[in-house]
Amino acid sequence: MDKIKMTTPLVEMDGDEMTRILWKMIKEELLVPFIDLKTEYYDLGLEHRNETNDQVTIDSANATKKYGVAVKCATITPNAARMTEYDLKEMWKSPNGTIRAMLDGTVFRTPIIVKGIEPCVKNWKKPITIARHAYGDVYKNTEMVIPGPGKVELVYTAEDGTETRELVHNYTGAGIAQGMHNLDLSIESFARSCFNYALDIKQDLWFATKDTISKKYDHTFKDIFQEIYDKEYAEKFKTAGIEYFYTLIDDAVARVMKAEGGFIWACKNYDGDVMSDMVSSAFGSLAMMTSVLVSPEGYYEYEAAHGTVQRHYYKHLKGEETSTNSVATIFAWTGALRKRGELDGNKELMNFADRLEKATIDTIESGKMTKDLALITSIENPTVLNSEQFIKAIAELL
Repeated sequence: MDKIKMTTPLVEMDGDEMTRILWKMIKEELLVPFIDLKTEYYDLGLEHRNETNDQVTIDSANATKKYGVAVKCATITPNAARMTEYDLKEMWKSPNGTIRAMLDGTVFRTPIIVKGIEPCVKNWKKPITIARHAYGDVYKNTEMVIPGPGKVELVYTAEDGTETRELVHNYTGAGIAQGMHNLDLSIESFARSCFNYALDIKQDLWFATKDTISKKYDHTFKDIFQEIYDKEYAEKFKTAGIEYFYTLIDDAVARVMKAEGGFIWACKNYDGDVMSDMVSSAFGSLAMMTSVLVSPEGYYEYEAAHGTVQRHYYKHLKGEETSTNSVATIFAWTGALRKRGELDGNKELMNFADRLEKATIDTIESGKMTKDLALITSIENPTVLNSEQFIKAIAELL
């Protein structure tokens, strides 16, 4: 059988721990036998990031700008314990944060639906994609502990030295205060990424804030989304037969619980942080959650939504058997291959991505799965496979 040819390489970002082991297995068993795989390879494993002073992360993001599509393995964001474990020069930043900032991207997380892994919300029949604005708000806040009576003000000092003041609160006793910010440019970028991705996958887009209470902060988000939609996307959405819908965040939550899914839900930073975990948990497992970073310029970076599976990696190093779920990592590859095929007009590559996803889902629905899914499946007497057996079972269906 002739291998499927690729014209443009994918940017391949290797990672850490158990997901790095799975990455190699996926390539060897599910990709290389069928595709003449072209990638520009970057090792984002923590050891190599340390050796290059994290330059490799910057290089991989620039390569994504050059080629347009990347696929990324899960990586370690170091803490104090990792500093010692890996003898690091410094506590390097999250690669995801660096890449997201360089690509000016929005993260879209979507659950993978499989029969036998039923959502906790019984009427959810289709995936709900969470789009999280990953800049500012409480994540870049400034906080103060107020020791006693006094006042807290917001002060804006213009470049010419003029001041604008707003009273936050007159304190009669001890308390707390925080200041938050966001940027019009960042909100505009978030809005365009959401509108573009909705057109990309032909799904309705919901957006929600609390503009009735936050009449300047949240209302600015609402206004920017509406202005961009009206000027740049209204006709495109009409042609595509999809809808942009704005409501209050509490109303959105109520509607989501009664909906059947099949839409994108755009959220401000904190809302997206909370709701993406709620949706992934309610759909079954974080290991069944895809993630794609989309920039307004049309760059795409696909990865699994979960971490490096540290506990399983330590078992693997001891020579013990692991049963690690590789589904989201497989779907990161299929997402990237499909997008590469779409951009290059390579139907064979797109069809292969569809075939690999179907083989993965069919394997689980036939009762063969990793331990984490066996614990929550409604399929009777499932066969629990180890990490390698599961990937090989998928390969048999290709």
